[in-house]
Amino acid sequence: MRKIRTYQDVTHDTGSGLLEQVVDQQQRLANRLAQVRSVVAIASGKGGVGKSAITANLAAALAGRGLTVGAADADLNGPSLGRMLGVSGARLGDLPSGVAPAQSPSGVRVISMELLQNEEDAPLRWREPGMGGFIWQSTLETGVLREFLGDVEWGELDVLLVDVPPGTDKIGRLLELVPEVDQMLLVTTPSETARFVVSKSVRMARGAAVGTVALVANMVGHTCPECGHVSELFSGDGSKRLEEESGIPVWAEIPFDPRLGAATDSGTPLVTTDPDAHSSQAIFTLADRVEEHVGIRGDDTIGGTVKEADS
Repeated sequence: MRKIRTYQDVTHDTGSGLLEQVVDQQQRLANRLAQVRSVVAIASGKGGVGKSAITANLAAALAGRGLTVGAADADLNGPSLGRMLGVSGARLGDLPSGVAPAQSPSGVRVISMELLQNEEDAPLRWREPGMGGFIWQSTLETGVLREFLGDVEWGELDVLLVDVPPGTDKIGRLLELVPEVDQMLLVTTPSETARFVVSKSVRMARGAAVGTVALVANMVGHTCPECGHVSELFSGDGSKRLEEESGIPVWAEIPFDPRLGAATDSGTPLVTTDPDAHSSQAIFTLADRVEEHVGIRGDDTIGGTVKEADS
């Protein structure tokens, strides 16, 4: 079987200028990330677990505490982070040093494929060669992600959140570009199906040079707003079982709340519109853990529990 070379395998110039292009792209990426204090990847092995909604609310919560936050939507085929953060239709600025990200009402710097398309419902299509289309598409998608991280003028950031598309292979693709991810949050639900799929992502993350890996359990029961009774949405307790099996801690348990979905659909994260909601408080707890593990602290202007960072 023919071996496919990666950028890391290119060791000499072939006359095409490829080596110079690769070196230049890698250097631009390194220069951008040198201005970022912490890269936090939010990932999952499967879709439908609320990963993007958690990313949007976590970004708004951190920005509301006075931190400088960037958010990159790495899901090129199904981007949603821009809409959830209220920047749909925003025009990106063109600077001499790169593309200026959109600025959300909550103060988050955002880049998403939806901001680069003329029509919001236009599907993403790649011009592929006659053969090897899947390999070609993977190469192009990796290139776009590299541009999102390396060609966008993020400026100095306390935290850059990367919303990783569903799938274990997408985690590996990000780690090839950014081998030193500081934190990886793996979003799951209490369902046994989610536990089974996300366990593969756990194994991928543990085998990489990720500083800290943690689980985020979403849709953990539903609290009745009238009587306070908690109803379980899933028959199992997959997130707890995953924590026990892997030894990776659950940093937050976020209850199911229809208002969370409604708020992100409208482009206004719930942590900014209803900080006292149970789900908002759970996200503030997650923000506490994220801050503690990068040693930074904001002003906590939205809400949540503030503790001194570990020395």
